Amino acid sequence: MAQLTESVARVIDEFAKLPGIGRKSAERLAYHLLRVHKSEALGLADAIRDVRENVRYCKTCFNLSEGELCTVCRDPKRDRTQLCIVEQPRDVMALEQAAVFRGLYHVLLGRIAPLDGISPDQLTIEQLVERVRTGDFREVIMATNPTVEGDGTALHISNALAEYPVSMTRLARGITTGSILEYTNKEILADALSGRQKF
Repeated sequence: MAQLTESVARVIDEFAKLPGIGRKSAERLAYHLLRVHKSEALGLADAIRDVRENVRYCKTCFNLSEGELCTVCRDPKRDRTQLCIVEQPRDVMALEQAAVFRGLYHVLLGRIAPLDGISPDQLTIEQLVERVRTGDFREVIMATNPTVEGDGTALHISNALAEYPVSMTRLARGITTGSILEYTNKEILADALSGRQKF
């Protein structure tokens, strides 16, 4: 069996470290880089270098940014009375693609997960409390993931913000349009029943 060159073996090892990429996918990516034009392969390398050197967390909301403030925090048209709390920057992207929410965000950079050794002080909760204390927010929307850790994080935050005069809400949960009740799991049904609205 032919041996891999040192460079090819190294790039395969690096690709295999990426989330969701197994050894076979890493090999396919490495061989793809060898087949494409050199400028395309080097363009990928430059993009990786640029993202590591230029992207940081927004100093206000902890979303991804190439400056001190992200595009959302810089936008004067945003509703500065609403604050949506999410776990990760990719959650901001998902909500922005829905093009419905026009308020501000706060990114926790994770969720409380004691079994994984993640405690509240490892998140941006302290900065969140300071934003609510000094800001003009009327509503804080919990948009943490509907998991045990996400719900626990939301509960911890709601307790931390209890003394401030803001309305605490959370994203609606329940049955999606087009679903069939018999195939819906009990947790989704429970959320749908408890969050029911007037017809």
